[in-house]
Amino acid sequence: MNPKIQDWRGMRVWVLGASTGIGAATAKHLLSLGARVALSARNEAALQQLAAGSGQALILPLDVTDRTQLLQARDRLLTEWQGIDLVLMVAGVYHEMRADAMDIGAIEQMLDVNLRSVFHVLDAVLPTLLAQGSGGIGIVSSVAGFGGLPRALGYGPTKAALINLAETLYLDLHAKGLGVYLINPGFVDTPATKQNDFEMPALISPQEAAEQIVLGMERGEFHIHFPRRFTNWLRFAQLLPYRAYFWLIHKVTGL
Repeated sequence: MNPKIQDWRGMRVWVLGASTGIGAATAKHLLSLGARVALSARNEAALQQLAAGSGQALILPLDVTDRTQLLQARDRLLTEWQGIDLVLMVAGVYHEMRADAMDIGAIEQMLDVNLRSVFHVLDAVLPTLLAQGSGGIGIVSSVAGFGGLPRALGYGPTKAALINLAETLYLDLHAKGLGVYLINPGFVDTPATKQNDFEMPALISPQEAAEQIVLGMERGEFHIHFPRRFTNWLRFAQLLPYRAYFWLIHKVTGL
């Protein structure tokens, strides 16, 4: 569904949310494959450590919720690279939440980081990508966006919105020569998931997640989801009538 990526050497990739977890692992993996990688997150020290003096890394510290900082980073990136081949939006925040303990402040933060910032990034990079007539956009959502789940009152809706957004972007941009990648991980061992106090099925490492993301883009896939022994089960659940879906989720989670 997207052009296959045959060789990462020299490709210009901007990873937003690169300081920890999936973002850091993916950036590291891409650097090892010879890509030029711009690293963005708030924690500049973590970005410096990830770059480890690599001449292929460009450090662009920023807060993804700050549109001004995003535009300034975009301008510096274009000055350095004169173009961009792939933008990966990985930044995200998770707060466990149920309806009887709603925290509107935490919900606002998830809306800002998980959703609004993605639109800010698109606003910053789409003119360049469209003018080039080439390049790609990868959006990391989550299987939590497939359907309603307990403890995901704010997180799930932001991820569901990203799934819809990626689908719409594909419809709008494919004919213009741009790739769009919807990335839906299951449980990955990151700082965000460490707060979970329940057993996480099919938990994988950030390195495994990074390898799956890169492999999916190399294959030209639109929907990159993993580990499939878990994600395919959730996709099947979405085909059930609501009565059966709610019963199954309750049975599996005990919530």
